[in-house]
Amino acid sequence: METNSIIPKEAVIVANGQYPTHSIPVGIIEKARWIVCCDGAAENLLARGITPNVIIGDLDSLSDENRNRFSDIIIQIKDQETNDLTKAVRHCIEQGVKIISIVAATGMREDHILGNISLLADYRKYTQVKMYTDYGFFTSIAETTDFESFEGQTVSIFSISPTPISVWGLKYPIENRILANWWQGSLNESLGESFKIETTGDLFVFQSYIRYK
Repeated sequence: METNSIIPKEAVIVANGQYPTHSIPVGIIEKARWIVCCDGAAENLLARGITPNVIIGDLDSLSDENRNRFSDIIIQIKDQETNDLTKAVRHCIEQGVKIISIVAATGMREDHILGNISLLADYRKYTQVKMYTDYGFFTSIAETTDFESFEGQTVSIFSISPTPISVWGLKYPIENRILANWWQGSLNESLGESFKIETTGDLFVFQSYIRYK
């Protein structure tokens, strides 16, 4: 992890959800050169011997001991109109970070999970961002996109725009169709090393780490 003041173009944000156990998101944290930690996740991270470069948030979840101990890396933002994850993302964008990996944003309250995933559509407008869970990762797109994949990978597509989409390279065809409910594009399957989604609307694409069948 970087210890100087030069911020790399890639950063990892550790959010306030359940700390990951899968080797991929855990490895993303352990190999990160720059970590921005939401204040609610700081205690969890510090307990594992990992000191972030920045702790950000309204500080309502940080102990007085750690607030004093790490005062030099704390950024307090009391704005209640945004959550701590958005504060962390905005900080990264302001510092010129081009690629953001978000971990620990899921696994606890379902309303928080849905809110955090939906925010990817906002973040995508300003930076390249993915959200990693213990089972796979989410990408937000709003244009025709090619994806790297593998045969049998679970692929789920969630639309938040009433816009037709088409897919190529997935087991169950979707052609010029509006997904009117989130379940309609879920639990598809990749046929090979890539697939393609054609869209002009906002979509979230989930890809699993392993083949489940």
